[in-house]
Amino acid sequence: MAAPMLRLCCPGRRWALACIDGCSRHRRGAPNGCTSSRKRGQSSVAQQPFITAQKPRKGEHEWAAVVGLEIHAQISSKSKLFSGSQVHFAAPPNSLVSFFDASLPGTLPVLNRRCVEAAVMTGLALNCRINKKSLFDRKHYFYADLPAGYQITQQRLPIAVNGSLVYSFCAGKNRSQVINKTARVKQIQLEQDSGKSLHDDLRSQTLIDLNRAGVGLLEVVLEPDMSCGEEAATAVRELQLILQALGTSQANMAEGQLRVDANISVHHPGEPLGVRTEVKNLNSARFLAKAIDYEIQRQINELENGGEILNETRSFDSKLGCTIPMRDKEGKQDYRFMPEPNLPPLLLYDTESLPAGADPQQVIDIDRIREQLPELPSVTREKLVQQYGMLPEHSFTLLNEVGLLEFFQNVMKETRAEPKKVTSWVLNTLLGFLKQQNLAVSESPVTPSALAELLNLLDRKAISSSAAKQNWKRFR
Repeated sequence: MAAPMLRLCCPGRRWALACIDGCSRHRRGAPNGCTSSRKRGQSSVAQQPFITAQKPRKGEHEWAAVVGLEIHAQISSKSKLFSGSQVHFAAPPNSLVSFFDASLPGTLPVLNRRCVEAAVMTGLALNCRINKKSLFDRKHYFYADLPAGYQITQQRLPIAVNGSLVYSFCAGKNRSQVINKTARVKQIQLEQDSGKSLHDDLRSQTLIDLNRAGVGLLEVVLEPDMSCGEEAATAVRELQLILQALGTSQANMAEGQLRVDANISVHHPGEPLGVRTEVKNLNSARFLAKAIDYEIQRQINELENGGEILNETRSFDSKLGCTIPMRDKEGKQDYRFMPEPNLPPLLLYDTESLPAGADPQQVIDIDRIREQLPELPSVTREKLVQQYGMLPEHSFTLLNEVGLLEFFQNVMKETRAEPKKVTSWVLNTLLGFLKQQNLAVSESPVTPSALAELLNLLDRKAISSSAAKQNWKRFR
């Protein structure tokens, strides 16, 4: 049933960084905060380049930053977590809303099996322990786009705990050094999404679209094991690739299918952790890195000027390049957690505990899902290096650009050219052209077959390198 549209009416300077393992230790010289009155041509603090810090003067102290992430990934499923309403991006407002989504009295939740299987698969891929028994809870919010006044989530006993996310990034002068790091996964929990508020400043009103209300989410909570924006963005990108490889989420950040909350604090090494702030709803890896780096420097600046850091929730203004206060950070007492009375405990099984004669449609077998795990991005990168002799950093680029790995593999199937030459043409010539024209790989005017034909001519020495470049221009 399409619910009616609901309506609510309402009356620097540069800073220095010392690079350590691709990240940073921070010293004095933080920015003076966010302002919209920068001089023309002057970039925001978050956009200014990293420069190596000199040795601190007497009395100066280094700062260490701590970053933890809460990542919300929309589960790839045909229907919502607790109702039969369809999930479809950009559908007309309030056209995909069931009675339960709109919180009509007397409606009850029915758990979506696909969402549970997606959570188990993601947990296994992230080396988590899968809880055979998990519980659902109500987390209370009083927002206009949450008609029930609470969100069904898993606070006491989530579906997966104690995992790890291994991610790598390239560092060094030529970014040829691969650094491997691990972020601990505290937990993975199932929860329902809220609706969407559409603010109309011209008419001083807010419109509510409940299409997204009740959509299944995986919340992946990473422990505060990161120390800068680059690490956090790389970890999120790796998780994005894992989710896409599993098929548990499309993880398209542009469509809001992957949203990140960053918890950030600073302290002097050897001292207790500082007060943290939370930057909400970051929907771009680039903005995530900028928001974290800006917030680190803002906190350092605040403390070194005798101020204090508030435990608050902030948002990131991508145009100004800074974080902005939103509200005080809620605590557990504000959420008033309580057991969800309308859902029994979620029970899972493995091969040993599976009841005899159990209907496969009525139970979820963890070991069966484990057997169905596809190849993960880290394994794919290793195979590329071993099979084609390419540099590790090239394998990262092939996987990070959507569709580029498939393009490369299709070229390899149709050419006799050496893999290194194919890699060079795909990563330098093709990708460089696509970025220059602001095109996705799927929009490339050059097909894999066309590029393979060109490389075959070059390999047979039927044409020269200069002729190949002329033919490339003709393909474009």
